[in-house]
Amino acid sequence: MDFEIIGDIHNIAPIAITRGIRDLSRLQKCYGKGNWRKLKGFATVRLMNGTIHTAEIHWYEAHGIGKKEMKIKFPLLD
Repeated sequence: MDFEIIGDIHNIAPIAITRGIRDLSRLQKCYGKGNWRKLKGFATVRLMNGTIHTAEIHWYEAHGIGKKEMKIKFPLLD
């Protein structure tokens, strides 16, 4: 990751669940079979240059496997 999450992720909402995920077969090959969901939420992040922003975060998650492939989708202006 090119950022660090500071604090908690809030306002978590699902984007896609199992069959609605385009990368489902890749996720299952890389991390194993599970009830995969693509989620989004908001968090305070520290970027590589040291600046701190509130940003929209997207990631994949499955029960027993955890959060995978977190990325910033939309840094919000502070």
